[in-house]
Amino acid sequence: MRELDLSRLRRTSLHSRKSKVSFRGFASPVRKGMSFGEFLAGLPDYLAAKDFRAVVDAVVRARRRGAPVLLGIGAHFIKVGLSPLLLQGLSERIFDGVAMNGAGVIHDVELALAGKTSEDVDSLLADGSFGMARETARFIHSALASGVGEGLGFGAAVGKALAASRAPHRDRSLLAGAWKRGVPVTVHVCIGADIIHMHPEADGAATGEASLRDFRSFCGLVARLQGGVYLNVGSAVVLPEVFLKAVSVARNLGKPLSRITTVNMDFLRLYRPDVNVVSRPTRGGGKGFHLIGPHEILFPLLMAAVTERIG
Repeated sequence: MRELDLSRLRRTSLHSRKSKVSFRGFASPVRKGMSFGEFLAGLPDYLAAKDFRAVVDAVVRARRRGAPVLLGIGAHFIKVGLSPLLLQGLSERIFDGVAMNGAGVIHDVELALAGKTSEDVDSLLADGSFGMARETARFIHSALASGVGEGLGFGAAVGKALAASRAPHRDRSLLAGAWKRGVPVTVHVCIGADIIHMHPEADGAATGEASLRDFRSFCGLVARLQGGVYLNVGSAVVLPEVFLKAVSVARNLGKPLSRITTVNMDFLRLYRPDVNVVSRPTRGGGKGFHLIGPHEILFPLLMAAVTERIG
């Protein structure tokens, strides 16, 4: 076999060739004592850092236009200590609504009642004591029994009950804080998935009615999302499915949602957040983003960046 003669190749100039990377997008060196704004401005302008800036820009634009910014959270969001930042975001009207699963309510209630949450499942499952804390179940089911009769949804019922309770840590509760601030929190329950469903106080009718009301309320929030932002932080299944159905309801009722920004923020890139949050809802217009990494780091960075921009 003879080697191919490469002397007749048509070559180009590096200087005239289009390139995707240049020094203009490189990071700036960090220095002791620099402000967060300077650090943010010094991030490289490529890949995840560029997407992060785009998400911050979308949230800031939505706030300035009066368009909604909605946040969906998995229960892990609360377990890694992010409730204080979210309460700050509610106080500063960065977020217009919060959606969560049933486990998020459990962790918030336990923190309000006892200042602690999250069981050691491996050690408790062997003797069947996993999920059997009576105070957690009694409080939530009692709140639902009262709230459903008053026409409240799941999140409002528990938030109102916590705010009116003598729970020693109620002032640090996400649900109570949202209730006092008048910010809707919708709770989307999968029957049988939460520890409180094992207890004798569980009322399927009340649970279902409260969660269905919250789904319809969430549809109302999503229907106003034109020009706004939806962030899914740490929910791999339930909230991506709920969001997709809410988008379909909104469009069925004549809300095009042709200019929306969707964001999935989690430490893994998974199927349902990918297709149901980032891809499918934005195909008719808008933009979807993945920010991959631990949300106990990413969410504080996002809050700091948005606060820096909004002032």
